[in-house]
Parts: sequence; C-alpha cells; structure tokens
Amino acid sequence: MSKSQKCRLRNILISAFLFLFALIFPFKKFFPEKTADILSAIIFLGAYLIIGWSVLYKAFRNILNGQIFDENFLMTVATIGAIALGDYKEAVAVMLFYQIGELFQDYAVGKSRESIAAMMDLRPDIANVIRGENIEEVDPEEVEVDEIILVKPGERVPLDGVVIEGESRLDTVALTGESVPQSIGVDDEIYSGSVNQNGLLKIRVTKPFGESTVARILELVENASDKKSRSENFITKFAAVYTPVVVISAVLLAVVPPLFFHGEWSVWINRALIFLVVSCPCALVISIPLSFFGGIGGASRKGILIKGSNYLETLANVKTMVFDKTGTLTNGTFTVTAVHPDLIPEAELLEFAAHAEGFSTHPIAQSIKKAYVKDINIARVTANEELSGEGIISIVDGKQVLAGNGKLMATHMINPHECHLNGTVIHVAIDGLYAGHIVISDTIKPDSADAIRGLKANGIRRTVMLTGDKKAVAQDVASQLSIDECYPELLPQNKVEIVEKLLSECKESDKLAFAGDGINDAPVLTRADVGIAMGAMGSDAAIEAADIVLMNDKPSDIVKAISIARKTLRIVHENIIFAIGIKLLVLILAAFGHATMWMAVFADVGVAFLAILNAMRCLR
Repeated sequence: MSKSQKCRLRNILISAFLFLFALIFPFKKFFPEKTADILSAIIFLGAYLIIGWSVLYKAFRNILNGQIFDENFLMTVATIGAIALGDYKEAVAVMLFYQIGELFQDYAVGKSRESIAAMMDLRPDIANVIRGENIEEVDPEEVEVDEIILVKPGERVPLDGVVIEGESRLDTVALTGESVPQSIGVDDEIYSGSVNQNGLLKIRVTKPFGESTVARILELVENASDKKSRSENFITKFAAVYTPVVVISAVLLAVVPPLFFHGEWSVWINRALIFLVVSCPCALVISIPLSFFGGIGGASRKGILIKGSNYLETLANVKTMVFDKTGTLTNGTFTVTAVHPDLIPEAELLEFAAHAEGFSTHPIAQSIKKAYVKDINIARVTANEELSGEGIISIVDGKQVLAGNGKLMATHMINPHECHLNGTVIHVAIDGLYAGHIVISDTIKPDSADAIRGLKANGIRRTVMLTGDKKAVAQDVASQLSIDECYPELLPQNKVEIVEKLLSECKESDKLAFAGDGINDAPVLTRADVGIAMGAMGSDAAIEAADIVLMNDKPSDIVKAISIARKTLRIVHENIIFAIGIKLLVLILAAFGHATMWMAVFADVGVAFLAILNAMRCLR
C-alpha cells in the first residue's frame, strides 16, 4: 500500500469514527439542547474537514489554475451546500463515501508497473571486441559496424551480426519465445539478446547498438505505452458538463426569481440549496468505481488479475483477439508426440534413442528420455559424441547409434524417411541402417480449442495467431484450433508491425487484445488496446507490461475475463442511466418548488444506496 493510500485510509477511519460518535452519542442527555447541537455540529465539521480536506484543497487549487468545473469542485459545492442547510450528516456521509470510492479505485489500479526495468535484463552490459591482438571489453554502444566481437558460452549476444567462426546452439527464447535452441554456424545471421549456449563464436557486427534487435525491443516497450488507447474516466467527462450546468442553474435559481419576479430570497435560496444537494453525484462517484472494483475482485477469485478499471472497460469492447503461440495456446514444453519405427519395434527404437541421448542436456534429449520413462543405464553407452547442429553419435550395447537431423544422416550416407507430421524430427540409425524416427513437438493446451470457440460465441469477430515458429508448425496449430489468421516466423518488431496493422483495420469503437507470455511479447502487450499475460508461466517482463494477467495459464480464462468485463460494464451503464434519470427528475421538481429536502436526500443518498446494491452484483 502506498503512502497516499495509507493516509487516505487513516482519514477514512478517523472520520468514520467521529461520524458514528456524533450520530450515536446522546449529547442532549448531558448538555442543554443548544450546547448539544453545537457540540454535535463541531464533531461533524471535524469529521468533514478530516475526510474532505484533500477534495477542498484540490477544488481550490484547480480554481486557481483555471480548471473550475470538475468532480472535486462539485463535491465541494454540494457538501458545503448541505452544511449551509444545516445537514451536517449529509455532508460528512457524502464526502466519506466519495473517499471510499476513490480508495477502491486506487486499490484496483495498484502500483505503477516497471516494465522497462524488467526488460533491461535483455540488454548486455559488455561486448568483447577483437582489436588487433587484444580482446577489449567495451559498452555495446561503442562497437562499430564490421568490428569483430567474441561471444563465449553462456554469454548474451550484445549486437546483431553474422557468424564468421564457430558453431553453437543459440537460446532465442527471449526473442522468439520458442523453447528449442537454434543451431548456428558460419554465415548464419545472429540477433542480439540471444544466449550462446555451448560454442565460442566470432561475429561480424552488422548494425550499431541503437539499431540492434535488443535496442529495438527496449525502445518499443518505452514508446508503446504512449500510444496505449485508454478509456477516460466517465466521472471526469460527465462532471465537465454536468458541474457547470448544475452550479450555474442553482445560482440562477437563487437570484433570478427574487430580482425579476419579486420572489422571496429565503424561499429561492432554499430551493437552490436543495437543487445543489440533489445534484451531488454521489451515486455515480461511488457506484461506478465500486462496480469496476467488484468486477475486478470477482475476476481475481477466478485467477484473472485486472490492473485497473480502464482495462476492464476496454476488454468489454474487444472484437479482435490476437495470440502468441508458444506458452499461450501451446504448453511451451516439447514432448515426444510420435514414434515411427522402421526395422525394429517402437519400444526398442525409443530405448536406443534415449540411451544415445543419455549424456545430453539438450531439451530434445530431455524429451526423449522423459518419453522412455525407464531409467537410463549409462553403463550400456561406451562412447558418445555430440555434434553441434546435427545430433549425437553413440555406442550403445556395442552398436553405433546415430540420433539427429537429416544433416547427420546425409553425412553418414543414410536415407531417412520423410515424416508427414509437423515438429522436430529425430532420425535414428543403428549400425548404418535406418531404424526410424521420433517426432518432438509442442503440444496444444487442452482448453485452447474451447477458448477459441468461446471467443467466437461471445462475438469476437477475428482471431489471429503470431509466432516466431516455422510456417508449417504454425499453420498446423492454427488449423487445429480454427484460428482465422496466422503469421509465422516473426521477430518482436514484426509482431508489433502486424498488431499496428490490425489496429488500423479495427473500427474506432472496437478494441484489440493480445495474449502472450514471453519477454518478446512485452512490446506487443503494451501496444495492444489491452494486453493479457499468461502469468503463472509467463516472463516477469510480460506480466509487468500486460494489463491483465491469467494466473492459471488457461486460454479459456480469456473468455471468462471478457464475460466478467461485459457484465460489469452493463451494470455500470444501468447505474449511470438510473442515477442520472432520478436526479434529473428531482432537479426539475426542485426548480419548481415541488421537491422537499427528503426528496433531495433520496435523490442523493437513496439513489446512491440502490446503485451500490446494484454494483455489488459484480462481486458475484
């Protein structure tokens, strides 16, 4: 809780205590009637000043700055009007409820996010530059195009370039979101932000740091927040028109009849003050934040964290839903999805492959060993050589076992069989004879298909998938899930470009949401009208950049979130229509002298109470 929130909560508690004390304590039992009334009024005024001082100060400050008609000014005029009528309880209660509503709103929004700080882990601190016979550690911003840099195993690539010497596996999960490392060698293009896993690489720099992939990602996160479309607070917009109209009308009501129509000043001033009490936007300033807070609270109980009421409102108007693939629609962990034997039984093929991969820590090796289930007997493996970018050569039970890609098979003059399935194919050969292949792929989450169907049933007109994965794999997933459009083989900046294009194609009232889980998704999450992060497995950067976090990692929770948002917005609209309708009716009656103070109190406190009861439906 921030310092300002603690201060507001403290003032609410003190003011509420004084308010209840003044209501309950029997002053007239211990003091003369006049003295009792004075003491009661003093306590009520003390409670009013404690809870309302910040509102009075803001109203006065805004007047000095030329911003007269806002909700602070209206609250000030309405409550001071109530005090002028001698209704101290009304003034304190209205201001107390207003501050409670503001506190709810503060809690709903939460602390400001530090997405840029989270992204800074991508930025390398140094670059090892080869200059003459020396290797110098310098800031990546000081490295020039065509200079040669050295990237050791475990280091993050500091600049974009081309490999001129060495082979390795590259962890690109921070850029593309894909779990399986890429094999890289001479003449291959390499991107900054990737992590070199096991080989020593010499790289010729092709772009200065300011234009590199990692710099582009950081820049996108910094600038995308400025382009975020946000719903303005309804109360502020409403008060900009409502407040001056009501205040001017009250002044005219108090002055015009006595001056021009011989009315009694006391009668018309009393009507004007009733007019002001009725005009207090209590029902709106309490019920609207409370409705959103209820919706946010109801969503949180279902594992859906919404970072503010403006995002909830935007979510209700989403018509285009864009997804990242890996970790969002798929599990993001690679498993054996098929075993296709050729000369030997399926179990034996998996057994030989698992033992051949027994010493490897590569994700592909781990998935094969996991599929084998049984314990690996390392004693059966008498030799093992891992070839970067190709696979493994092992001696298992005295037999030579090759397990790798088509390049490894071609090197040993073995013709592998083509596989009709999409995924990473590991070919296996035993003593020079092709034994079959194993298919490893990312699996679709169990509820992804239900999520897409649910979104379309809820009026989502367009579903889109963006991924850094290969075209065939991406199209296969999109086809299985009935996704309308698919864009494969993308880098983060490409994803932002496509989201920009999709946003330009949306109608002004229709919103676009993006769901993703990786660091590479952070720029897109901040650029979309509303960003949704898969929280439990997602990166810290994605969670910080997003407006909504799904803690259960279930795509179907997006359907729940949209349903909650739409129900909440429906209740908000009901409260707005009800509150404004009743107030306009009583305001007209007050202007013609047909409204009593009781009617004014009902139009204020009564309407607010009914609106709050309606808002509490959001909690369910």
